[in-house]
Amino acid sequence: MSEVDVPGAVVAAGAEAGPRRPSVGSMAALTAGLSMLGQFAIATYLPAFAAIANALHASTAEVQQSLTAYLLPFALLLPWHGAISDAIGRRRMILAGCVFFVAGSLVCAGATGIDMFYVGRALQGVGAGIGVIVGRAMVRDTFDGMQAQKVMALIAMIFALAPALAPICGGWLLVWMGWRSIFVFLALISGSLLVSCWIWVPETLPPACRHPMHPKVLARGYFAMLSSRRFMSLALANAGVNLAIYIYVFAAPRFVYQHLGLGAQSFGWLFIPIVAGIIAGALVAHRIAGRTTPESSVNRGHVVMMAAGVFNLAVAALHLPPMPWALVALPVFAAGMMMTQPSLQLLALDCFPERRGLASSGYVTAQQIGNLLSSALLVPLLLDSTMKMALGMAGLQIAGLVAFHVALRGRRVGVTSE
Repeated sequence: MSEVDVPGAVVAAGAEAGPRRPSVGSMAALTAGLSMLGQFAIATYLPAFAAIANALHASTAEVQQSLTAYLLPFALLLPWHGAISDAIGRRRMILAGCVFFVAGSLVCAGATGIDMFYVGRALQGVGAGIGVIVGRAMVRDTFDGMQAQKVMALIAMIFALAPALAPICGGWLLVWMGWRSIFVFLALISGSLLVSCWIWVPETLPPACRHPMHPKVLARGYFAMLSSRRFMSLALANAGVNLAIYIYVFAAPRFVYQHLGLGAQSFGWLFIPIVAGIIAGALVAHRIAGRTTPESSVNRGHVVMMAAGVFNLAVAALHLPPMPWALVALPVFAAGMMMTQPSLQLLALDCFPERRGLASSGYVTAQQIGNLLSSALLVPLLLDSTMKMALGMAGLQIAGLVAFHVALRGRRVGVTSE
């Protein structure tokens, strides 16, 4: 399968719906909103676990399992959402995802038992996954070059607000109106996105560019994706830098309590600097879009991450006081990571311009598998030492850089050798 850059703005080439091509701002806002649903579905109701357990006559452990009820369909369907959108169109999938999420939120809001609550969470997981996958494909369908980089950077900036806003919103809603209001709130958000997408989002994949959901056609598509050295290297490059910062996210309880010596109400000391770094890096990526090549943007981000990694190792080696020195490198590293994200996404999706939905699924799935393996196998080995955590972050960043240059090494003009 050739990897030739095809113009992204296919709307004018015969899309089914939509009176005009969406603006950069509107597409970024809607796509970021669709991606944020997943973060809000996880974090908004966390402050309400005890209240939910009491109302549904369940244990806290059973309410904890509602995260699994959400994450399981989210993860299992990630490889399929893009392929389905390649067959039936992006717009239908986005609208279906919003409908699933609205329905799941309302089921949770009206749940009378823990089993009914699980059903609602599963529906939310299905809907949230669609937004994450298909939204990226729609952006690349619609925009090229500098505009595509700018949209991806804007999406990252808006999306970065979700981890900070979600638990705050959930906490206040719990105090003001009770835990069920949290899921009514989620239904209103997803309902607003449903109406907005219905009105303003056109179909970005014309019928002539679609691929049937035939088993042989799908098998060929998945085989081409998995056997593409360039695509898989780009997916691993993305997973590497994300997993590097996620070491501290997955290890947050141990890091905050043991290494920083802070209490249960002090997680903001870890997460707020990281979120600030993510927003700053996305802003830089937005500013430099079009002024440099995607490859150069990725390399610049790695320079920033490498500097942060060296500083982090020095802090651990010199046994400097954890507060504030242990937190200085993390926002800088997060900024460098975000400088790489728009360009890595575009380069990966452009490996298969005729099957961007499938490519988006594969790209996100690689990161999710990495998150699973890291949280289960790697992070437990690093928890007892800030030096081990610093080495883990630096090692994963270097692995991501190596994977990126493996992707570039075999590239020719217009075609990548496999």
